[in-house]
Amino acid sequence: MTPHLVGTPVLHTDRLTLCAPGPQDWQAFHDFLLSDRAEHVRAPDLDRGKAWRAFGHVVGHWVLRGFGLFVFCLRGTDRGIGMAGPWFPEPWPEPEIAWSVWDGTAEGRGFAAEAAGAARDHAFRDLGWTTAVSYIDPANTRSIRLAERLGAVRDDSAATPFPGEPTLVYRHPRLP
Repeated sequence: MTPHLVGTPVLHTDRLTLCAPGPQDWQAFHDFLLSDRAEHVRAPDLDRGKAWRAFGHVVGHWVLRGFGLFVFCLRGTDRGIGMAGPWFPEPWPEPEIAWSVWDGTAEGRGFAAEAAGAARDHAFRDLGWTTAVSYIDPANTRSIRLAERLGAVRDDSAATPFPGEPTLVYRHPRLP
């Protein structure tokens, strides 16, 4: 029996399928998280055990909140190339739209924008969110550009979940 999250939504874009994470996504998540590519989204002392617990956090968020980060794949495939979606763990001050591209060959092709845009629209339309932010490391220029591409604007008055750590907050526009 393969464990899976029952009843979770599946989103489709022109090029991508977004679905809840499953066991098949662990290795790609692990490989990304322990690579230099994850420098802006992981703790510096991360090891395989902590990566496993982080993956459990991603999966468990769906169970505890009823929504979470989607793994995105090219349509017609089941190989996760990244993750994007609504994210609101304790003690985040506001709901977040988060994203990461796991596969370096998928970077720069607009997949993160496509996935994050679909996930943000889902959060506002289907989850009833009235606000959403993205918390971004100031050194993560690619994510800053992506947030701006999605129409998010910097909100220096917003609180962050990382006291004492430099973090930018980008506020997403609501759907019309």
